Amino acid sequence: MTLAAPLDLLRQARARFTQREIAAHVGKDIKTVRRWEKGETPCPSMLEPALRDLLHTSGRTKAGSVTGDAQFRFIDLFAGIGGIRMGFEAHGGDCVFTSEWNDFSTKTYRENYPAGGDHALIGDIVSFPAEEVPSHDVLLGGFPCQPFSIAGVSKKNALGRPHGFECTTQGTLFFDVARIIAAKRPAAFLLENVKNLLSHDKGRTFDVILQTLRDELGYEVHYRVVDGQHFTPQHRERIIIVGFRGKTSFSWDDLRVPENGPRLGSILHRTDGSEPVVPWDHDRFFDHAGKRVQPKYTLTPNLWTYLQNYAAKHRAAGNGFGFGMAYPDSVTRTLSARYHKDGSEILVYQGEQLRPRRLTPRECARLMGFPDTFRIPVSDTQAYRQFGNSVVMPVMREVARIMLPHVKGLLALERYGEHEGQ
Repeated sequence: MTLAAPLDLLRQARARFTQREIAAHVGKDIKTVRRWEKGETPCPSMLEPALRDLLHTSGRTKAGSVTGDAQFRFIDLFAGIGGIRMGFEAHGGDCVFTSEWNDFSTKTYRENYPAGGDHALIGDIVSFPAEEVPSHDVLLGGFPCQPFSIAGVSKKNALGRPHGFECTTQGTLFFDVARIIAAKRPAAFLLENVKNLLSHDKGRTFDVILQTLRDELGYEVHYRVVDGQHFTPQHRERIIIVGFRGKTSFSWDDLRVPENGPRLGSILHRTDGSEPVVPWDHDRFFDHAGKRVQPKYTLTPNLWTYLQNYAAKHRAAGNGFGFGMAYPDSVTRTLSARYHKDGSEILVYQGEQLRPRRLTPRECARLMGFPDTFRIPVSDTQAYRQFGNSVVMPVMREVARIMLPHVKGLLALERYGEHEGQ
């Protein structure tokens, strides 16, 4: 029974893709796919996520590359490695503009989302004129949280406050989101940030954001903190802010949040011989011949001793600081951008006889919900930083799902109004 699901998915995929395309997507050769299809060998159950991803992203040639008629257009600001983009492309979106300032992130982004048509990928959005941003239906942005300077606001109010939201947000990266929304008036937006944005500066920062989006820009705004552990085996709370240009019936209650999320074992490299061969990884992270994770990811004796002593010192002082040991049935702590330093927040248990190890970058990609088709062209250090700063992609895909009916409704209403006015 466990093999029926992946075999059924394979048959669905064959209705849309060639054996060569499926083989490239799941990291196997054509002969293997042919044997699965003929029933000569069972289609492994662990391939189910990759096959589902292929079906969900029908029409994509590589992660993030959309072909065919798009259902809506969007832009990707503070894009990182494209986790939000991937979630919206899964529902038929076409990315028409991207901004990312970090050169290493841009390298990963370009490798996974080849530019096509009129798509532009620029660096820093701060100096980019808002009027030159292409027209779009949805604005996406995982903007960094910078301190909002509200000093002098009362004085500016007394003087008439001629520039609206610019008074309270000028000099912050949120201002660049706001000025593009003001100039282009997309049907909707999605903004993502750390949970602490709610409490930053005793809540004043978030109040400024809401005031800007609702009062100054006139959007209907909804927000919720979503924990990624329902979608991947990682406790990762992030605030998601969505807004619509008109009145909608949007409700967070429509979010499908699995009660029992996956566990760490589902994303770890498999040492039983069933680990898929990812063509672009080769043996970088996993030794397929030896059926083991590459030894370099196991902590050195000195680092392991240091972390144990560090944890013991803080326990003695009554603090909760220390390393986070993770097991196959665990949900991990939050992966951070500093993971490359010592891996202390997520150490994978390897038994009493072996020191624990870090997650490999490929495992970090899986922990964030990226499929194995996602390429990692940068060093391990940069990869850890990128995944530590990324979004949980399946969360974005689910939020996109509940947003899009309302986006399409607004666009249809607008087209109807234009037709009536002719």
